[in-house]
Amino acid sequence: MSLRLTRVNELLKREIGTVIQRDYEWHGALVTVSGVEVTQDLKEGKVWISVLGGNVTKVMEKLAVERGAIQKKVMKRVVLKSTPVLSFRHDASAERGVEIVNLLEEVDKLPKAPEGDEEE
Repeated sequence: MSLRLTRVNELLKREIGTVIQRDYEWHGALVTVSGVEVTQDLKEGKVWISVLGGNVTKVMEKLAVERGAIQKKVMKRVVLKSTPVLSFRHDASAERGVEIVNLLEEVDKLPKAPEGDEEE
């Protein structure tokens, strides 16, 4: 990926995240933008969304309905040659990470073998 596309992706990630946090209420859910992937021609952009502590389906439906408004707000702040059409995708990596941490905590609570001198 070119340096320009990387910079555009990071800029869009920051601006979309700001709009989603500032302009929308998520009722107890933590909604964050975990990544943005824009095509080389800047026509389309995939926005990866992480949701913790809420109903993923409702959040994704709301984002789909509000896609045009979100895109309009972001593009007022980010001037590009072509405005990418945004599509929101669910990123479950944060949820998997929480599950793994919980499993590791459970394993840590299991009885351990006694530490003693090992005989050879």
